[in-house]
Amino acid sequence: MNATAAQAGSRDLASRGRTVLDRKVLEKIAGQVASEESFAGGSSGGFLGIGARSDFSARPKVTVELAGNIAVLRVEIGLLYPVPLRQATEQLRRRISGRVSALTGVEVRQIDITVSWLKPADESTGRRRLL
Repeated sequence: MNATAAQAGSRDLASRGRTVLDRKVLEKIAGQVASEESFAGGSSGGFLGIGARSDFSARPKVTVELAGNIAVLRVEIGLLYPVPLRQATEQLRRRISGRVSALTGVEVRQIDITVSWLKPADESTGRRRLL
């Protein structure tokens, strides 16, 4: 490559502009990835958090702190019970980190997961079984 072609190439790169991702984009991607797990869910309904109910079809709440190309995520989820909580949250953490990094190019440095509710796998009428 000669000097003229190299200068033209570098000018083209500079003239392309830059891509800026809003933290809301990362929140939606991370929430969608978390909701794709069969054992995790979010909350739906309610007003200002009052009256919200557990819902496995809802996207978990995610907040993101973004500094340049590094993100810190906080995820609030509900889990199916019984499930090994440590393994489930580690699996979710790896999956969210990998997918967010692959889709956006942002390095996910930390993911804090809060388990806000547990829901039994076999939902019954809520009454105790008599032996």
